[in-house]
Amino acid sequence: MALCEAVSCGSSLLWPRVLLFGDSITQFSFQQGGWGASLADKLVRKCDVLNRGFSGYNTRWAKIILPRLIRKGTSLDTPVAVTIFFGANDSALKDENPKQHVPLEEYVANLKSMVQYLKSVDVPESRLVLITPSPLCEAAWEQECLQQGCKLNRLNMVVGEYARACLQVAQDCGIDALDLWTLMQKDGQDFSSYLSDGLHLSPKGNEFLFTHLWPLIEKRVSSLPLLLPYWRDVAEAKPELSLLGDGDH
Repeated sequence: MALCEAVSCGSSLLWPRVLLFGDSITQFSFQQGGWGASLADKLVRKCDVLNRGFSGYNTRWAKIILPRLIRKGTSLDTPVAVTIFFGANDSALKDENPKQHVPLEEYVANLKSMVQYLKSVDVPESRLVLITPSPLCEAAWEQECLQQGCKLNRLNMVVGEYARACLQVAQDCGIDALDLWTLMQKDGQDFSSYLSDGLHLSPKGNEFLFTHLWPLIEKRVSSLPLLLPYWRDVAEAKPELSLLGDGDH
């Protein structure tokens, strides 16, 4: 006898999703102590956190691949929250790193294009969070560049221009934004400890990002129930009565 003939299989369990879309700082966020891993831990049994980070990518490439990552479907397929976190590569200096560099005006247009695409597949602005690039520690990053046989290919002042442009896009589109570039340099503090190599986040930087991002994500997921009952609440005699319901508790 098939399992579903012996026991009612119940309704499909709906598992919401949070989508993290970005470059290497997103890709690496599932490493131990990473900000993405912290989100996944915080949201366990409430929703899946999907890492769609692509090391080295800029908004020019991100705009192209976004439709391959999310398409219009049922409401069950629609993420409850999406982070868009680009700019570290777009802001590379054109003369030193032309492959990754994206002009500021195009960066703005690409961000707006991605927001519009997400709206077209039923992900409204209220579910989106834009994250500015983090500040660049030029001294540390220059050492990384020299080890790779190239000159310093980014400047913190230029990164700041992209961060401000990101914030302007968020304002224009009515989207929440996390100004990581400003927050990490607040009151002129030394932000180098937030970075592992001058560009990518250190464990302290990951913790900093998670701490500031969580309130923005929390308000988008606060109404989500815990999926499936707490083990003490499972009916002992007939567990299927507890486990084959709607999945909430």
